[in-house]
Amino acid sequence: MTCRCDAVRTKHTFRLPPDLAARLADYAARKRVPQALIVEAALASHLSPDGADRLEAALARRLDRMTRQMELIERHVTVSNEALAVFVRFWLTSTPALPDTALAAAQTKGRERYDGFVEALGRRLARGHKLADEAVRDVPEGGPQSNEDLRSSSK
Repeated sequence: MTCRCDAVRTKHTFRLPPDLAARLADYAARKRVPQALIVEAALASHLSPDGADRLEAALARRLDRMTRQMELIERHVTVSNEALAVFVRFWLTSTPALPDTALAAAQTKGRERYDGFVEALGRRLARGHKLADEAVRDVPEGGPQSNEDLRSSSK
């Protein structure tokens, strides 16, 4: 804040609610400036014609940032959904049904493999690796031509 000590000043007297007066006094003490200077700067900012423009610009920047974040989330969800769909389709078409005699052993083995999967997932997440990053790296620059390209690449 700048002090315009050489400028002619008009005296104003007004009352502030106690909580606002305390906040003003605390802020002035922390910044080591007179309370009148803070009030002057606040009034100048509030009454300036470009104040609304600055607020609008700040809001626009924040909305733009939020839009980019939402687009990234949408992209990650799309990649995750497609990866899951490709996996499920592949698994359903390539895994034969088990006979009843082998079902108990397969379920036991399945639980062991699932526990291994959860551990591997935890390690991967701890390292910060993400499927979306790998998918971008693995897909050619032009991207796959169709969903059929995705299916044929998983065979």
